[in-house]
Amino acid sequence: MIEHLKDNYGYLFEDALLQEINQVGVFKEIPEGNKLIEIGDYIKSMPLLISGAVKILREDDQGDELVLYFIERGDTCAMTLSCCMGQKKSEIRAIAETDTTLIMIPVEHMSLWMGKYKSWQNFILQSYHERMSELLEAIDTIAFLKMDERILKYLRDKAMVNHSEEISATHQQIANDLHTSRVVVSRILKALENNHQIKINRNRIILLDL
Repeated sequence: MIEHLKDNYGYLFEDALLQEINQVGVFKEIPEGNKLIEIGDYIKSMPLLISGAVKILREDDQGDELVLYFIERGDTCAMTLSCCMGQKKSEIRAIAETDTTLIMIPVEHMSLWMGKYKSWQNFILQSYHERMSELLEAIDTIAFLKMDERILKYLRDKAMVNHSEEISATHQQIANDLHTSRVVVSRILKALENNHQIKINRNRIILLDL
């Protein structure tokens, strides 16, 4: 596990911190589509992503979901940090966007390292800043973008975290993630295809205009 840590976090953390993470962290492999965190769970550890990507979602009273942001290799999740530090139940759902490997850090070490390692403090504060910026971007997307712009942005975000212009997703999955209807998604995807921005195959979409 120490080699994974050095490859992904060696440029951020000093050797002493990497060794402590190696001692207390738990290495996990999460297959694509599996849940990492569920709404209502008490979170006892925070993730450090080694590979893959994780989709962070909120759920309304009717059980409909909305994608907030993605986290990738070298990231952690601000919502997880907040719940860990406040010992509160999770308000988000985290699902592996791709096959994902990560290291789970027990919550008691988070605050300990904040005072012990300046690099850890900087990492946590920077993670909060980046995730809050992404939340604001998600709010702006919902408030100010038309649905066709939202769908195109969503596809580009997925392409970025998957490192591929070819996206595996059904129209219903896209509708669920964007809190809209499958009919609307299908109509807009067809229009995007007619505009030569995407190409639609069975359960796959190829981005032609990144």
